[in-house]
Amino acid sequence: MVVITGEDKDLKKPRKVLEVLPEKARVLVEGVNIVTKHTKPTAQNTKGGIVKTEAPIAISNVMLWDAKTGGPTKVSRSRENGKLIRTAKKSGEVIK
Repeated sequence: MVVITGEDKDLKKPRKVLEVLPEKARVLVEGVNIVTKHTKPTAQNTKGGIVKTEAPIAISNVMLWDAKTGGPTKVSRSRENGKLIRTAKKSGEVIK
């Protein structure tokens, strides 16, 4: 995936998706939207303190990475023998 808008926008750098939240239309992307969370000391974490973690971003702010062209691409969907097939619009390659 490529982040196309926001503070972490970089159209040349593909990133890894950690989690997809379809009910909220959001995705969790590695190294994007870093937030700080203050934690209290617990039995597992005796120190507590400030923890940096990723927060979800809107799914409309990311685009699929096309390895053949080396950039972001839109996706077209078509039916073939009753199955839905996704293809990259830039290269025309089938997405698995």
